[in-house]
Order: sequence, then C-alpha cells, then structure tokens
Amino acid sequence: MTKKSPEKPKQIEAVRLDKWLWAARFYKTRALAREMIQGGKVHYNGQRCKPSKCVEVGAKVKLAQGFDEKEVTILVLLDKRQSAVIAQQAYLESEQSIEKREQNAIARKNNSFFAPHPVNKPDKKQRRELLKLKSS
Repeated sequence: MTKKSPEKPKQIEAVRLDKWLWAARFYKTRALAREMIQGGKVHYNGQRCKPSKCVEVGAKVKLAQGFDEKEVTILVLLDKRQSAVIAQQAYLESEQSIEKREQNAIARKNNSFFAPHPVNKPDKKQRRELLKLKSS
C-alpha cells in the first residue's frame, strides 16, 4: 500500500471578474456582480470592462457597494465562494478608500439628524393633504 502525498492546492490561472467579485463576497450573487460590471459600477485597472475579463494578481479594482465605493488590489485569485475570513484575505483595500468610506459614513449619520423620520405612517387623509401640498 502506497501513501499519498498531501495534495497541493491548485493554482488558479484565470478567473472571470464577475466570478472573483462574487467569490470575494463583494456581491451576493454572480448575476448581481455581472449587472454592476455592465452598469459601469466596476472599473478594472481604471477602465470599464466586461464581466468575462480575466483578473490578475496585483490588479486594482474600483467598485460600488451600496452607498460606498471601494478601491481594492487583488492579492489572491478565488473561483469559489468561501468563508468571509478567507475572502477578506484575497484583496487589500487602499488607505484612501477606507478614509473616504469613514468620512461618508459620518456625513450620512450627521445628515440623518436633519431629516428625522416620522413616528408613524400618515393615514389616508394626511397622505391626501401631503399630495395637495406637493402638487401646488
């Protein structure tokens, strides 16, 4: 009986951009990642591209995620969705991107103080009055 040597992890050579964004957990589905790329919300090395673009280690990706915009450098090629801890090790976010996201979060929080939400929904009569005010 021969002993098997431990298998080395396969070195991935080519991964599509939409698949990498999904595997790195930026978007919940590949379809959503594809839509964001086609909509111009994702830039690969400063340019718009197609979802089928093959990513490389060291490439810079700028992407929109919710209210935030992130700039990341690819460190590891992933083709399968794995745990969040592993996914976070696949890229490095730039310092400017982190600072900008923090500033935007503070601005959103401060802005919410000036636009308070009502305690309850307006009833039918109140909605009609609001529509009259808006239309006039």
